[in-house]
Amino acid sequence: MSSNSFGKLFTVTTFGESHGPAIGCVIDGCPPGLAIAPEEFRHDLARRATGRSRYTSQRHEADEVEILSGVYEGRTTGTPIALLIRNTDQRSKDYGDIASSFRPGHADYTYWQKYGIRDPRGGGRSSARETTMRVAAAVLAKKWLAEHHAVRVRGYLAQIGDITPDAFDWDAVEQNPFFWPDAVQVPALENHINALRKSGDSVGARVNVVADGVPPGWGEPIYGKLDGDLASALMSINAVKGVEIGDGFAAVAQRGSEHRDEMGMDGFASNHAGGILGGISSGQPVIASIALKPTSSILIPGRSVNLAGEPVEVVTKGRHDPCVGIRATPIAEAMVALVLIDHALRHRAQCCDVGPVAPRIP
Repeated sequence: MSSNSFGKLFTVTTFGESHGPAIGCVIDGCPPGLAIAPEEFRHDLARRATGRSRYTSQRHEADEVEILSGVYEGRTTGTPIALLIRNTDQRSKDYGDIASSFRPGHADYTYWQKYGIRDPRGGGRSSARETTMRVAAAVLAKKWLAEHHAVRVRGYLAQIGDITPDAFDWDAVEQNPFFWPDAVQVPALENHINALRKSGDSVGARVNVVADGVPPGWGEPIYGKLDGDLASALMSINAVKGVEIGDGFAAVAQRGSEHRDEMGMDGFASNHAGGILGGISSGQPVIASIALKPTSSILIPGRSVNLAGEPVEVVTKGRHDPCVGIRATPIAEAMVALVLIDHALRHRAQCCDVGPVAPRIP
C-alpha cells in the first residue's frame, strides 16, 4: 500500500491496523535538540482516545508511546524518530459477521476492489485508530512551533448535527468531552448523543482549528500553497467530506467589497481569507474547518452485498461513536500542526536570508 507518508521536510509515515499488534510512525526531518519524553505524548493522546467519555466508542487503549529511535538523553538527534503504540483492547470477534460482506458507507468495498484483500477487523488500515500516530507526531510539531515561533494550534467542535454554539469561550473547550466552546449547552449535547445512541443512529459534525502566531511568508505559490497542503492533510482524516479555509463556502454569497481583507498600518480589518493569501500566510490567524460525515457503523440495518454478489442486510455491532466529530478536534489540530512545521522548515530552507520586509502589518 503506497502513500502512507506526508510532508516534504518534516515527513511522517504511519503503519499498522486497528486490530493488529501495534500501530506506529516514523518521523523524518525533525530538527535536532528538541526535548521530548514519553509522558509528553499522554495529554493529546488522551484527548483523542476512545473511552474518554460515555459519548464515544468504549474501546479502551493504553496508548503508551514507545520511542524506538531518534531520541538520545531526552532530546531529538535529527535522525528518524520511530514511535510505537501497542494495541491492547481489540475485540475482533465483533467483526466476524461482516467479513464476507461490505458495510455501507465504509471502505470495505473500495479496499476489496483495489487490493483484492482486506482486513475486516475494525476497518483495518482505514480505521480511525491510525490517526493516533498523527496526534503523536504532532506533539513534536506543536512543541517545536511553540518554542521557535510562538505558534499555538487549537481546535473546537463548532457544530454537531444542527446544533451550533450560542457563545464562545476557549477556556470551556477543554472542560467538557465534546471540545465545545459553550459550557451552558453541554447538557443539551449529552441528551442529543444519548438519544442518538438509543436510536442506533449517528450524526455529523464540524470542527474548526485556529493557529495563532503563524508569521507571514509560510507557504509556496502554485503547487505548494499552504492552504492547499492544509486542505489535503485535513481531507486525509477519516470521515472528512469537506474542508474550508477562512470563510470557505460562505464566500459564495459574499461580495468582493465584503470578502477582501482590507489593510492598514494598524492591521487587517477582517480575516475572511483565513490567514492565507496566494497560498502564503499573511500573519493573521490561520483558520481551517472540516465537515465530518455521520458514523457509518450503526445498529440500523442497511442494504449491501456479500462477496458472492448476493444482497444482504448489514448491522454493524461492536463499539462505535454516535458522532466521530466528538474526538476529531485533536486529530484536526495535529494535521494543521504537521503542515505548519513542514512549511516552517521549507520556508527556512529557501528564505532564511530574507529579513523583515517593510511594511509589516501587525
